[in-house]
Amino acid sequence: MADVVEVLVPGGRANPGPPLGPSLGPLGINIKKVVDEINNKTKDYNGMTVPVKIIVDASRNFTVEVGTPPTSALVLSELKLEKGSGTPNTNFVGDLTIEQAIKVAQMKRDAMLSYTLKNAVKEVAGTCVSMGVTLEGKKPKEFIAEVNAGKYDDKLSQ
Repeated sequence: MADVVEVLVPGGRANPGPPLGPSLGPLGINIKKVVDEINNKTKDYNGMTVPVKIIVDASRNFTVEVGTPPTSALVLSELKLEKGSGTPNTNFVGDLTIEQAIKVAQMKRDAMLSYTLKNAVKEVAGTCVSMGVTLEGKKPKEFIAEVNAGKYDDKLSQ
């Protein structure tokens, strides 16, 4: 039977201290190898907290599965912000470009329910509603209406 350890680690900067070391120590695996693999797989998420699952089988081989940070964390990272707006419908804290929205949608693609890039970008825009973030200088609902009308089809036809 396999042991599973689930932890949240800073992207690209995991270390053998807590929470990893104490969780992995009793399993008898090389903690340094696990930390190195986690850091290699999470280097793209530098500065964000990333969910990681370490699966250790009976012969002490391990597999590292990396989840993706929440969409809101990716949006904040793109805009270099600490947090969203406290009053999202009246106070806007940042403006996301269509290119940044596409980048976030592609990073979250595996975890989203959307089949197309166009719908994935609309999911990102939906997250922006509650964060107080505009897209292309417009409120998220106006942006979604423009996406539905086909204004950005040249960029979203992937």
